[in-house]
Formats: sequence, C-alpha cells, structure tokens
Amino acid sequence: MDRTIKTVGKVLTILAALGAIGMQGAHASSAHKHTHTHGETGAVYKGYFKDSDVKPRLLSDWEGDWQSVYPYLVDGTLDQVMTEKAKQGEKTAAEYRAYYDVGYKTDVDRIVIEGKRVTFYRGKQSVSGHYESDGHEILTYKKGNRGVRFIFQKIEGDSSAPDFIQFSDHIIAPTRADHYHLYWGNDRSALLNEVTNWPTYYPADLSGKQIVDEMLAH
Repeated sequence: MDRTIKTVGKVLTILAALGAIGMQGAHASSAHKHTHTHGETGAVYKGYFKDSDVKPRLLSDWEGDWQSVYPYLVDGTLDQVMTEKAKQGEKTAAEYRAYYDVGYKTDVDRIVIEGKRVTFYRGKQSVSGHYESDGHEILTYKKGNRGVRFIFQKIEGDSSAPDFIQFSDHIIAPTRADHYHLYWGNDRSALLNEVTNWPTYYPADLSGKQIVDEMLAH
C-alpha cells in the first residue's frame, strides 16, 4: 500500500513538473507574440506601413456613442497628458496645450453612429445622415510618416449634415476603433488638405480620468 502511494506521488510530481514547463513555454510563446504584434501596431500607429496593408473598412468599426475630448482640454483634465508629452517631446506643456487646442477644437460634442446613420450633436441640437463607404486615401505628412483617411459619403439625410466624413484612427485595416479623429464637410478633396484641426472622440461612457489613462498608454 505504502509503495503504491509513493509511486502515485512520484507520478503526480513528474506530471506537475511537466505541466509547469509546458506553461512556461506557453507564456514565453504568448509574450513573444504580444511583443511582435505590439511592435507592428506601434509602427502603424506612428504612420509607417505598406500600401498593401491598408484594407477597406465598414462604418461599423466606429459604431457607438462618442464624446469630444475638447471640453477636457479646456477644463484642464488633460493637463497631465500635456505635461507627459513635454517630458518626451520638443514643446513645453503650454505649447502642446495650444497645439491640441487647435487640433481638438469643435462644437460637435457628441457623435452617435448606428448602422449607416451618423448623428452629430451640438448641445441638444442634432443633424444626421446615412453614409456609405467612398474608399480611402493615404496621406503623406511633412515628417515622412503617413496616415489613412477612411471616407464615407452621405446618401440621404438632413441637408445640414456634412456630405463627407473622413475617419483617421491610426488603424489601417478592419478593427473596432477605441478612439478616432474625424473630418467632415462638403468638399472631399478639401478635407484631405485639413491637417491642423482634427476633432477627436472617445467612447461616451469613459470619464475624463479614463480618457487621460488611455492617452498616456499611447
């Protein structure tokens, strides 16, 4: 009986050791995969990618209820973000704040995307339209990095709703967006030349602090 118990104990010990080795291998493999993916994603986020990597996207990638981050810049919530940028960049916190004041500025404080319908809110006032894909454009910036605008054209809706909307979210293939910059207007080509004002939207259910955390993570 004692011999049987000792034998079972040895078998369990060996199995536990093998399991631990297997788990270590799995963690190592997972870590490698994460690092590799993060590196690729980081390059794309910074604007370095191949044309062949750009794929068509549906409006559903941006579906949801979104809030403008501009009010958080105005009330000082994003000051910590500006301070961190100053530590790593070439501008002071005040200069970064001025830069983003131009970039984020908008009176459209909320956007709701449901199916093909996009609704723009200015306070309690809203306009909406149905939009369909009008392709994408790859832009090259002065620094040499690039960006992609995914373009949608209004097919029906309120006359005051913009004829075109263009999404830029540092993503170049079908993926759910966690935030985005949006350009809108009635002239498709003119919008492509707009690179100083890029109203930015995060999910409406995030608090100001959560948005700060998201920005610092990037």
